[in-house]
Amino acid sequence: MTDSGLAPLPASDRPDIAAGLRDALLAASFTADGLLDLLGAPAYAALARSETVPALRATRGDTPLETLVRLFLLQQPVPHARVAAILPAAEALEAGWLTRVGGDEVAATVDVRPYGGPGGEDWFIVSDLGCAVGGAGGIGQRDEGVVLGVGGASTTLAGITVRTPVASALDLGTGSGIQALHAAQHATRVTATDLNPRALHTTALTLALSGAPAADLREGSLFAPVRDDEKFDLIVSNPPFVISPGARLTYRDGGMGGDDLCRSLVQQAGERLTEGGFAQFLANWQHVAGEDWQDRLRSWVPRGCDAWIVQREVQDITQYAELWLRDAGDHRADPVEYQARYDAWLDEFEARKVRAVGFGWITLRGTGAAEPSVTVEEWPHPVEQPLGEAIRAHFERLDYLRAHDDAALLDSRFRLAAEVVQEQVGLPGAEDPEHVVLRQHRGMRRATKVDTVGAGFAGVCDGTLSAGRILDAIAQLVGEDPVVLRDRTPAQIRLLVEQGFLEPVR
Repeated sequence: MTDSGLAPLPASDRPDIAAGLRDALLAASFTADGLLDLLGAPAYAALARSETVPALRATRGDTPLETLVRLFLLQQPVPHARVAAILPAAEALEAGWLTRVGGDEVAATVDVRPYGGPGGEDWFIVSDLGCAVGGAGGIGQRDEGVVLGVGGASTTLAGITVRTPVASALDLGTGSGIQALHAAQHATRVTATDLNPRALHTTALTLALSGAPAADLREGSLFAPVRDDEKFDLIVSNPPFVISPGARLTYRDGGMGGDDLCRSLVQQAGERLTEGGFAQFLANWQHVAGEDWQDRLRSWVPRGCDAWIVQREVQDITQYAELWLRDAGDHRADPVEYQARYDAWLDEFEARKVRAVGFGWITLRGTGAAEPSVTVEEWPHPVEQPLGEAIRAHFERLDYLRAHDDAALLDSRFRLAAEVVQEQVGLPGAEDPEHVVLRQHRGMRRATKVDTVGAGFAGVCDGTLSAGRILDAIAQLVGEDPVVLRDRTPAQIRLLVEQGFLEPVR
């Protein structure tokens, strides 16, 4: 397959050759763990920053693993005889994984990056030359049809995705196939779409080289390739969410005005989602003068869906423009051209009254509830990935709280979640703390202030006594009317359950 300005890709209809190549790569320990052992942590981390010099220095020998790193990750020509001793070189040349250069050397036609699956699987992500290492910054101008490899956004989405077994999954804008590869481990049927036919070809290579089942690959924009009667249990997308003037780079620029692409994606997902199914996206959104950004995002949520939207980062428009100009290598171009592009970004933002751009996660869940729950929050603090299970549990707790009024809540039993600690804050020597904080060391790693009753209640929750009985005991200890305490405490219990500090005992 050939695209203008880009090298032909290997054949995707030769699974036998891909399987033989995979076996050879594994035999040489060309895996994520093998790379870390060979290169060491500093050189391995440098690769993710697009810096290859440390890895080049660490692969100056002629072991099979060093040869493969130079060939597939560092894109260095390697003597044919050395490669033939490691790989089925003739077949790899025939299928287009390798090409001859010079007199007796071969070079890779694509990047092949080892990637560790969540269950310890050894996978391989295929992408265009120069794009798997780091995926951004310093690589220079890219052709608009280029297919990137593993990056921070793709691993973030993979980490937050709910991984329950499902019948059907949709990877919208599949790129190099990372999300489709993950989905293939727990979905009976995987559909992957992309506007770029080169991306679909690359996804087929990624799946074949990783030993995963083939996906149903469909070309088209957003939900256009999906039939009207199709619904999915899981929809994931790391879309081209960058808010930019025009659509110069297919892999990142949505081609719609402002944040319309992300809005359209979210709004259209509702009718494609089964009840109980999840749709999860990475997105950018505009902070517009005179408008609450949270209200803007609430308006995106389709009918029949619960939603949890988390803003992880906000950049002012100058920071945002500079980030993506550097991503494309524009900072290395002619200074006059760079300034013109920068001006175009700022003109676009000013015309739309955009003051900043937010980045974060959007999770929808199909629900039959009469009043769906929509939570929009800012959480720039560190979290513990993978978060998929924590996100699934969040929506499960919403169902529980919807089904239990205050009386039912007081009749229920709860257990303090694992690795929650209590912190008391106050002046040294003071008889009582100024306030008490409960802090999580797992998942979202939240912290919340509680009063002395809330702290005492949480500390006693071990799943044996009902909430009402615990409150009656606390009332007796502090000399408070138990009826009053029962009346005012359920709101605090609901908050602790919603945020994951307390777990209902079923």
